[in-house]
Amino acid sequence: MNDIGRMLVVFGVLIALVGVALVLVGRVPWIGRLPGDIHIERGNWTFYFPLATSLLLSVVLTLILWIVGRR
Repeated sequence: MNDIGRMLVVFGVLIALVGVALVLVGRVPWIGRLPGDIHIERGNWTFYFPLATSLLLSVVLTLILWIVGRR
């Protein structure tokens, strides 16, 4: 039962950190504007797919969860 409590606390802290990161994302100019992101504009139509940003966030989150999971 003690392990479940610790896991819930860790997940709560991670959720809070993600929330703070989402609030600050608007202030970081390079998030969503990496060289591998796909942005197409034609007239009234716009397509945006943040491929490089998604890959970078995936690698960072994988490393963080791997480090947390090792303990």
